[in-house]
Amino acid sequence: MTHEFMAMMLGVRRAGVTVIAGSLKQAGLISYTNGSMTILDRPSLESASCECYGIVQRHLKQLLG
Repeated sequence: MTHEFMAMMLGVRRAGVTVIAGSLKQAGLISYTNGSMTILDRPSLESASCECYGIVQRHLKQLLG
């Protein structure tokens, strides 16, 4: 998955994806090379996200069971 593709999916500029991905990589939350991204520390990544992540997760759980 390229930064360009992620930017298109998120509706942001590619440069923004590059900056954030670099910050998350530096923090040890993800690793990425050549279009492959791996989440290294999911709990920390979730706590670094906004509260909307938890809201979406709860709604999905309600809908999907």
